[in-house]
Amino acid sequence: MSTSDDDEKPLPPEQQRIVAKVRWLMLISGFATLLGIAVVIGVIGYRFFRSDGSVAQAEVTALLPKGAKVTATAVAGDRIAVTIEQGGTVEVRTFDLKTLRPTGRLRFANEP
Repeated sequence: MSTSDDDEKPLPPEQQRIVAKVRWLMLISGFATLLGIAVVIGVIGYRFFRSDGSVAQAEVTALLPKGAKVTATAVAGDRIAVTIEQGGTVEVRTFDLKTLRPTGRLRFANEP
């Protein structure tokens, strides 16, 4: 039984070196691809498991001065900003998004 492999002539040494070099480059390329996929999956897994449990589980009640009302809220990065109006003055209070603890207060007043 004759196959096409039996009928083919062997490659000259020059072409064999080229084929060997291409195989080596394909092996390196395949390894780099697998390494890249492993790194991406590793980073996703790290971030997923690291963030587990870091979200605040407790309920928090922020006390406002008497007569004050909340006019706006916003989320910026890892902070929550709450705009409060009281007696004609505006105040912005910021809270940490994960712990819900107060991080700052900005008051606006008119110049005399």
